[in-house]
Amino acid sequence: MTITIKGEHLILDKDRSIYLPEHALLAISDLHLGKSAHFRKAGLQVPASIALGDLNRLSFVIKKYQPKTLLINGDMFHHDVNTDVDVFSTWRKQYKELHILLVKGNHDKLLKADYANFGIEVCDPKFSIGKLCFIHDQLKGEPQEELYSITGHLHPGITIIGKAKQRLKFPCFYFGEKCAVMPAFSLFTGIFNIKQKLNDRIFAITPDRLIEV
Repeated sequence: MTITIKGEHLILDKDRSIYLPEHALLAISDLHLGKSAHFRKAGLQVPASIALGDLNRLSFVIKKYQPKTLLINGDMFHHDVNTDVDVFSTWRKQYKELHILLVKGNHDKLLKADYANFGIEVCDPKFSIGKLCFIHDQLKGEPQEELYSITGHLHPGITIIGKAKQRLKFPCFYFGEKCAVMPAFSLFTGIFNIKQKLNDRIFAITPDRLIEV
């Protein structure tokens, strides 16, 4: 599904990503690599396959769009270096030519040397391209007035009430007047219910397609 913001074309994908064809840039948010390993270290029985599953989904989207740049809009790494991060290190070797940009989020606390070793360029607190400004948390600072903010952090979702009064909650893309919120790319995250205002555009991510609600 393609929408236009400030003259920029954005392809919204049901795999929780945005592709900017004019810039050959693929954007995701809230990958949270290392979260499952962090929980296991704390004694919680969380499957070790979560990080690999998310990276396999990311590989699928990269193959689909063939971007020159992958932008991760914050919370790429959930905590510190652990076994899940080792999984990423192996995955990264498949994409040596891919330029990876990280807009730092509140969970991104690795050392500068760690990011450098992974071939990741770090932007803090934001990255601007065309008429868009990617920033993990809008509260960290406003971009220039002429730019449209695309944020992450909230893990947005929307509740849809079915014909039989059943309530179904889905992750979503949210587009307001001045700011958008990307869904969390990782499947191992919660969902914050977004309240829709007049003229807001919300795209629910169902298992098989995007639905504007």
